[in-house]
Amino acid sequence: MTLAEKKQELIEELTIIEDPQERFAYIIDLARTLEPLPQEYQIETFLIKGCMSQLWLVPTFKDGRCHFRVDSDAVITKGVARLLTDLYSDCTPEEILENEPTFLAELGIDQHLSPNRRNGLSNVWKTIRAYAELCLKNQEENARP
Repeated sequence: MTLAEKKQELIEELTIIEDPQERFAYIIDLARTLEPLPQEYQIETFLIKGCMSQLWLVPTFKDGRCHFRVDSDAVITKGVARLLTDLYSDCTPEEILENEPTFLAELGIDQHLSPNRRNGLSNVWKTIRAYAELCLKNQEENARP
């Protein structure tokens, strides 16, 4: 599934839920079904700065695609971060860099977050984007003769 298709599916899933409180309940359920990160990944290296809660993002790159795992000690933070990591996982660096997560604002998700959570969410996106840029740069360097 392409990133555009994943994004459209996610938008359709979330727009069915009209009430913002029910939408957050759905996001919290997403967080609760996410497998926790092993303790060895819950370290400073993977910690997202600017968030009141503990939020870890672990990126990997395999077969030309980026993959992301996330965990947090706060379910709302974990759920919203999961929306982003699920969307961008298994995508090429180019796809990630061409598609900012504007759908969160379009769906009104970010307007119901506290300033600290919005800041943390912004930093999740910055980390995903920076990792995609690094992977793209490494691919280009490895492609040189």
